[in-house]
Amino acid sequence: MSDWTDIGALSAIPERGARLVKTAMGCVAVFRTVDDEIFAIDDACPHKGGPLSEGIVHGRSVTCPLHNMVLRLDTGLAQGADEGSVATYPVRVEAGRILLDTERLRRGRVA
Repeated sequence: MSDWTDIGALSAIPERGARLVKTAMGCVAVFRTVDDEIFAIDDACPHKGGPLSEGIVHGRSVTCPLHNMVLRLDTGLAQGADEGSVATYPVRVEAGRILLDTERLRRGRVA
């Protein structure tokens, strides 16, 4: 069973932008692609903990602002020669509002 929490309006996140959501379980970066797809991942880069919410969004990926590690937004996996991953979390959009599955966030990482 899911527990969906409204975290804001889709329009509050610019295309190719992000929003940081602070939760009791940690910080989550919520991204909007140019195609209006929404993704949620842990905010800390697996390399050195860089703030992914401040990274550059391109396609379905984000580049860490500290050391240029590229991570897929849909899987959380590092791309290219980099290794590592971040947790991903289900999100959906209803009536222009972004909903985050906080039950999944409490349970931990999505496989």
